[in-house]
Amino acid sequence: MMRGIRGATTVTEDSPQHILEETEKLILTMARENNIEPEDVASVIVSTTTDIHAAFPAKAVRSIPKWTYVPVMCTHEMDVPGAITLCIRVLMHVNTDRAQRDIQHIYLNEAMKLRPDLISTKM
Repeated sequence: MMRGIRGATTVTEDSPQHILEETEKLILTMARENNIEPEDVASVIVSTTTDIHAAFPAKAVRSIPKWTYVPVMCTHEMDVPGAITLCIRVLMHVNTDRAQRDIQHIYLNEAMKLRPDLISTKM
């Protein structure tokens, strides 16, 4: 069965270092909290707010050992007035036997404001 795992984080500035570091941290946290191995991942969609353009977050995913062949695509989020800024969002499609209610969606940094109802208390 395939499930979607959502995640988001923010960066403090639009720099390649911050974008790559925070994206890698988010991906590894999503995988760890859901017991996901790279071979379980069908694809990853990464979106950023339009104020992020210094680096492709997908590069961070492909740079993680054993994640090289996971299909990853980047896109921009809609530019809605008042939306959170400097935000990186991830939708990871994984093959898993976990029930939908058992999926741990991960929100880090300022992105925790996006879905406080999904924040795990065990992290």
